[in-house]
Amino acid sequence: MKLQVIKLDGSVSGDIELSDAVFGIEPKKECLSDVIRWQLARRQAGTHSVKGRSDVSRTTKKLYRQKGTGNARHGAKTANIFVGGGIVFGPTPRSHAFKINKKVRKLAVKSLLSIKMKENNIIICEDLNLESFKTKNLLDSLGKMNLGSALFVDSSTDCENFRNACSNLHKIDVLPTIGFNVYDGLRHEKIILTRSAVASIQERLLG
Repeated sequence: MKLQVIKLDGSVSGDIELSDAVFGIEPKKECLSDVIRWQLARRQAGTHSVKGRSDVSRTTKKLYRQKGTGNARHGAKTANIFVGGGIVFGPTPRSHAFKINKKVRKLAVKSLLSIKMKENNIIICEDLNLESFKTKNLLDSLGKMNLGSALFVDSSTDCENFRNACSNLHKIDVLPTIGFNVYDGLRHEKIILTRSAVASIQERLLG
């Protein structure tokens, strides 16, 4: 399929050929769900922790003699049944990450791009090069593109001015192609890809 390429000032730069195997597949929503859970699980810190019986600071002296008192047999006050005692089977620091098939991850990205394409929410931009890092200058360009919530993706390292200009704009984010992911793509209404980003993403997904 062909799509028009525009510049940041809104003018038309030309056309680009997009692969139907990346931008025109039947979306697999279950893959999107699996990959989002995988991403969010990897982000969890997993620092939750409680004190067990060996961690609490209490006397370990036997409370009373074993027999003859009529009470239950008890040892140290660190037992979980006492107030201030240790916690049994409580959460401990661990990783929440789990593995997911690479084919599923690729299919999820293709599904995301295909959904956005069907919704006319993918824009191809020539590049993200700006002469100034001033946010005001960028807002003039974005106003012409009629963007509210947008994710810019570029494989070039020459867009530092653009990144700085976007840094304090609400719902406008910039990612390198290697960091392009399903979760951030779904969080934004529109996805703006540069020519170089399209080539890099198609090579990665079809390779």
